[in-house]
Amino acid sequence: MTRRLISSGSPFEATMGYSRAVVDGEWVFVSGTTGFNYETMSISDDVAEQAEQCFRNISKALAEAGATLKDVVRVRYIFPRAEDFEPSLPVLGRHFGDVRPAATLIVAGLVDARMKIEIEATAKLVRA
Repeated sequence: MTRRLISSGSPFEATMGYSRAVVDGEWVFVSGTTGFNYETMSISDDVAEQAEQCFRNISKALAEAGATLKDVVRVRYIFPRAEDFEPSLPVLGRHFGDVRPAATLIVAGLVDARMKIEIEATAKLVRA
């Protein structure tokens, strides 16, 4: 299988030189994904809604790769403010509560002050 690049159409990808996701063999590597709606280039002020949008963006990239959130084996959460973790917890649990991938939570600055969460995911494709 060859390496395949997946784009969300976000202008950030072309400007910075990265892909929303890369499929390499049986692995899907989804780049750090924020709560921007890439169709409207808008972002909510609410961290829980940003988390929901992150999952919509990640799910779309995974679907293009032939995977779903259930195939995620590794996830990294990045929050600029530790206190934003708790309000987003129900969203994270709703999407990964049954999947339970290996996870890391990092508190670090993001490049745009409007961004309150970024999620990076790695999935393994299941071949029939």
